[in-house]
Amino acid sequence: MAEIKSAVVTEGLRKRFGDVRALDGVDMEVAAGGVVGLLGPNGAGKTTMVRILSTLLPPDAGRAWVGGFDVVRQSERVRRLIGLSGQYAALDAYLTGAENLRMIGRLSGLTRAAARVRAEELLHLFDLVPAARRTVRTYSGGMRRRLDVAASLVARPAVLFLDEPTTGLDPRGRIGLWRLLTSLTREGMSVLLTTQYLEEADRLADQIVVLDAGRVIATGTAEQLKTRVGGERLELQAPPGEDPVALAVALNGLGHDAPTVDTVTGRVIVPVKDGPAVLPEVATRLANAGLQVTDLALRRPTLDDVFLTLTGQSIGSATTADPVPVRTA
Repeated sequence: MAEIKSAVVTEGLRKRFGDVRALDGVDMEVAAGGVVGLLGPNGAGKTTMVRILSTLLPPDAGRAWVGGFDVVRQSERVRRLIGLSGQYAALDAYLTGAENLRMIGRLSGLTRAAARVRAEELLHLFDLVPAARRTVRTYSGGMRRRLDVAASLVARPAVLFLDEPTTGLDPRGRIGLWRLLTSLTREGMSVLLTTQYLEEADRLADQIVVLDAGRVIATGTAEQLKTRVGGERLELQAPPGEDPVALAVALNGLGHDAPTVDTVTGRVIVPVKDGPAVLPEVATRLANAGLQVTDLALRRPTLDDVFLTLTGQSIGSATTADPVPVRTA
């Protein structure tokens, strides 16, 4: 595996599709080793970024380097350095799982014997030995996803791009892939991971880059990003049919920022600093206003809270109405 100082560097990276600015001047540097989570709402530019970095798509402006090589001018060197598993499995459905891996091994320059050995290693690693001699068209979606990730590892890449790799995997398969990625980074591999699962980024990523509307709006560790949100979260659930705005009005001024209301789910979130110390005041205010709740919880910020704060939406709720901040005089 090649030794590199910076896994990825981009300067002023731009890409348009008609009137849509997929990337709008992205500057980013990813240190070698570990996992970087590339997060953002749908349409933020994550997949476009991965396609440019993996030499599948040229940028309109700016430059990008992977492992020190320019993705446009030195694309062949970049391809020798990277592995890629995209959102859709790039497999030959009429070959068996073993044949797919051996074919990719040969295309990567391995001898016939080495390709066979590497294929067997990966089939065991991804728990695909029982299906190794079946054609891929008979595989389930989760099995195809595992085989596609295995294929991205055939040439032992120094930099691995994974675009939502656990989509379609059951919890067991997802946890298995997490463990595998952890072991690969211990061996020195650099991983750039896009994901819609906030738990995945929280658990795996040493660094997180948040994209929104084609721009980097935040970078840092998961804990650093959570600190930006600040304090704890008091969550209250309005009873069915009751107006959650009334809860927000009753609790306004209790926290260090205005309550946020999700009018679709009836959930009210109040950012607080004092934690459990605010609970007696909450009870008093609700009683004085004659209000009830079906659920009340106090918790630390999550990456979803970070998304809500930075982008105004939850990462996986494109169809959910935007949360409404409530302020009263």
